[in-house]
Amino acid sequence: MSKTYTRAEVAKHTTEDSLWFVIDSKVYDATDFVDAHPGGESVLRQVAGQDATVSFYNLHRHEVLSKYEDLCIGTLEGEKPQVITPQPGDLSTVPYAEPLWLTPNYKSPYYNDSHRRLQKAMRIFTDTHITPEAQAREADGKYISQSLVDIMAKNGLIRMRLGPGKHLHGVELLGGAVKGEEFDYFHDMIIGQEGVRPNARGFQDGFLAGMVIGLPCVMHYMKDQARRKAIMEEVFTGKKYMCLAITEAFAGSDVAGLRTTATKTPDGKHYIVNGTKKWITNGVFSDYFVTGVKTDKGLSVLLIERGEGIETKAIKTSYSPTAGTAYITFDNVKVPVENLLGEENKGIYVILSNFNHERWTMACGVIRNCRTVVEECLKWSHQRLVFNKRLIEQPVIRQKLAKMIALCESHQSWLETLTYQMCHMPYEQQAKHLGGPIGLLKMSATRAAHEIADEAVQIFGGRGLTQSGMGRVIEMFHRTYKFDAILGGAEEVLGDLGVRQAMRQMPNAKL
Repeated sequence: MSKTYTRAEVAKHTTEDSLWFVIDSKVYDATDFVDAHPGGESVLRQVAGQDATVSFYNLHRHEVLSKYEDLCIGTLEGEKPQVITPQPGDLSTVPYAEPLWLTPNYKSPYYNDSHRRLQKAMRIFTDTHITPEAQAREADGKYISQSLVDIMAKNGLIRMRLGPGKHLHGVELLGGAVKGEEFDYFHDMIIGQEGVRPNARGFQDGFLAGMVIGLPCVMHYMKDQARRKAIMEEVFTGKKYMCLAITEAFAGSDVAGLRTTATKTPDGKHYIVNGTKKWITNGVFSDYFVTGVKTDKGLSVLLIERGEGIETKAIKTSYSPTAGTAYITFDNVKVPVENLLGEENKGIYVILSNFNHERWTMACGVIRNCRTVVEECLKWSHQRLVFNKRLIEQPVIRQKLAKMIALCESHQSWLETLTYQMCHMPYEQQAKHLGGPIGLLKMSATRAAHEIADEAVQIFGGRGLTQSGMGRVIEMFHRTYKFDAILGGAEEVLGDLGVRQAMRQMPNAKL
């Protein structure tokens, strides 16, 4: 049983030989920790013998205490801790920290019990397995571990990230949280939004994002069924990694400008591929490259397996190396013609086929990341003291928070509306009717992220530019939110796409 002390007893321990203080009704003995304190010993001596709760939370995140539980020697007599310590799977109690469908007293027509079971299971999985590794890899820049990939594969998580489909049928998903046959785009959205909660943007892409956008091309367009099935099994079980290699130094959103070539050998059995690719997510550690190439009369897509003539180099970007962002060189690479995906010279259809899901997935992620930032700002404003007042008591801060909350809620609502359409449209209708709206959603969501990142830094001040401590979530978001504004189609390109698609529906008559 934990020992109890009175405040009077704690007040006696203010010397070099015995330095105690209180945080949230818990008594800490920092005598042997003073010299090791990252902020210097003087900070601890200023609170010796006192209740340091306000001072601590004016500087640190609650999770810092978990690192120093061994310093806790007991609790205050007759008092109980007031600070909430979240457990794996818990929902946040901070207003607007969760989407409305997860908030008590709010209803939604979109979600049923299977969605709620999956959300709970995915949050526990994320808190237990993904977040610790995400933070570690974000710090050391190493790539995703095979151990995490293996447990993802075991729980069907790799499969679920591809969205609804037959690849989920008969597969146990997160301990039976949802049946593969009932998995829809709202389940898909839950997987995407829960999976980005660790707030590690480099790892978010290193978390096999290349597979998410590359494997569908193989699933839907590889003609050799046995080969297709074998490759899918390799990837779904985590034995092989895959990426989508389209972008080049001279061709980003302008896919038609690709310069990498694929020329058939005289016997017609192979393509010889030459060229380069740039900014390829997961390219450094991938085994398969779904590659856009120029053939004799147009654009084609080949599945290229890592081997002789392929060189990958890491590219330094604004986020951590754990994303595996690569510059790829193909030097006379021999590729069997059976590895052609779709029809020769008609590869644009292969590339475009997954754009809607890719952009929708990115919108899911950035909107959830925005919400995490809003939660951090609400918590910080509630506890930070400036001029003897909490930040939340300042009208200018409340106005900033109001704008951020409104941007989060409106985009989540728009996302759910489009997700509902996806659930009720076959693929052909999705391609015809949702490309523009999804493009506009992604464009608007990343514009909202820009506003939220800016306001969050103003609320946190210097801490919002610091990669540790209270502002680390804000710093990460402010430094990396632009990736979503560029990857998968730049804002300007997607905005234009949305308007052009809308104009095709305009009536010919004068209005």
